[in-house]
Order: sequence, then structure tokens, then C-alpha cells
Amino acid sequence: MKDIKLYTGSNCWFCEQAKQLLTRENLPFENINLDDKLELRMQLSKENGGYRTIPMIFIDGKFIGGFNELNALVKSGDLKS
Repeated sequence: MKDIKLYTGSNCWFCEQAKQLLTRENLPFENINLDDKLELRMQLSKENGGYRTIPMIFIDGKFIGGFNELNALVKSGDLKS
């Protein structure tokens, strides 16, 4: 099983969509809310090419991007393989 971590925020439509997608696909994930973790959010951004939006999604420790990238992986079947 893949290790999936979602770094999210409150009132974020894309964050909610990512969580719903993973839940529908029966893929367990860890949700880390960044609302009160500004330093962590800045560190993640710096370490991943300046990516600043949420969700920030990591699979097996590798940054894959946000909701659109996650959705593409699910649709292609690559996430379950």
C-alpha cells in the first residue's frame, strides 16, 4: 500500500476534493492541516520548487503536486499499481 500524505488547509475546495477522491478509491491517507503551520508550509514550498498552493500531496515520500496531479494518477490507474 502506498504512503499518501495530504498537506491541506481549511476552506480549500481542492483539498476536500483530494480527500474525497482518495476515500472513494479506498486509498488510506494521512491529512496534515497547515492552517497553523506556516513554517512547515514555507519549508514544503521551498523544498518542492516553490509550489505554494494546497493541497500538497506526497506519495511514498515523493511530491506529486496537487489535486489535478492526484486525479490524473487515479484516472490512469497508476496510483493503485
